[in-house]
Amino acid sequence: VQLQASGGGLVQAGGSLRLSCAASGGTLSNYNMGWFRQAPGKEREFVAAIRWSGITTYYLDSVKGRFTVSRDNAKNTVYLQMNSLKPEDTAGYYCAAAPRRSDYSGSYYYEGAYDYWGQGTQVTVSS
Repeated sequence: VQLQASGGGLVQAGGSLRLSCAASGGTLSNYNMGWFRQAPGKEREFVAAIRWSGITTYYLDSVKGRFTVSRDNAKNTVYLQMNSLKPEDTAGYYCAAAPRRSDYSGSYYYEGAYDYWGQGTQVTVSS
């Protein structure tokens, strides 16, 4: 499956952005989906994830209450709504797909659980 992330940009602190991740070459409902980010000079970190059904979501503690992950399997698209953005949210954001498997609840935060990655979209938050 190929993933294409979009929606990044430059926004002032306190603003909002919605990232999209469009999948092609596969059926999105066969995958659990994750969002990761990587800031300059830092390791890539988990941000949010959503199970294939859309019922269960997971978040990095620092984005809880500000970010919302959702999906529309009919449109083969996953979203990351980011509100109340902070300068420390500045990073390249990547979507990733993990095949459905029973141990996802113990591995959703782990890069190795994901088999497919998008190219990333840059989010810059100015203070």
